[in-house]
Amino acid sequence: MSAAELDTSSSPRAHKKRKTLEMAENKDPKEMAGAAAPQTNPTSSPATLDKGHEAYHSCLSSNKEWAAEYTKANPDFFGKSAQGQTPQVLWIGCSDSRVPESTILGQAPGALFVHRNIANVISPTDTSILSVVEFAVGAIKVKDIVVCGHTKCGGVNATLGNSKLGILDVWLQPMRILREKHHEELEKLEDPEEKRTALSRLNVQAGVDTLRRIPVVIEAMKERDLQVHGLIYNLHTGLLDDVETKEDESRKETRASTFTLQ
Repeated sequence: MSAAELDTSSSPRAHKKRKTLEMAENKDPKEMAGAAAPQTNPTSSPATLDKGHEAYHSCLSSNKEWAAEYTKANPDFFGKSAQGQTPQVLWIGCSDSRVPESTILGQAPGALFVHRNIANVISPTDTSILSVVEFAVGAIKVKDIVVCGHTKCGGVNATLGNSKLGILDVWLQPMRILREKHHEELEKLEDPEEKRTALSRLNVQAGVDTLRRIPVVIEAMKERDLQVHGLIYNLHTGLLDDVETKEDESRKETRASTFTLQ
């Protein structure tokens, strides 16, 4: 059936449509094929566009492999995971790529509730971390909170220096105050790495103290034995070292009476 036979309407719109179909019928098939083929630019091929982003695509490929292997070993895992989470530990750590909490602890997805930032700084005015703590302690009801620093921390190293770093100067201010407060103690350490590790420990201790002053944490410590711990991850060994954060009962009582709000 030709274009003329297909459309017998005499309206201008129909006439235009009929002309278009007739032109298409009279075209050389090879010419039509050439016109329909997308024009490719050698410089914009997928391989070229993705050059320099291989790590990202490797992540996607690895995700598919991981999901397949995990499903094979634990057929019901993702179905159960989609129903909700019940982590027992809140992990507060550094954003450093070398300290992936689930990996270094050997934990499966769902075992940890996590917050990470530059140098694991815990500030009483940071609404982001306060929201995480409120949800983890008040809603999920975790049993333990871990504050984890690590050796060779870039944020700690920056704090021990005096270079301007823009917005990071504001973020690292709490740790710079620690540097000032413990100046004599830190200056006695001649080894730069020992000094960094010492400040990392002080930062963890300060973070634990800050957490223990949050009302929801105070209440949970009193009513259901919530515990707050400090750790340092050693990049040289892959092991976690305990940071001393114990306190006597009198200090607990003083803190509770000071920071518990009605």
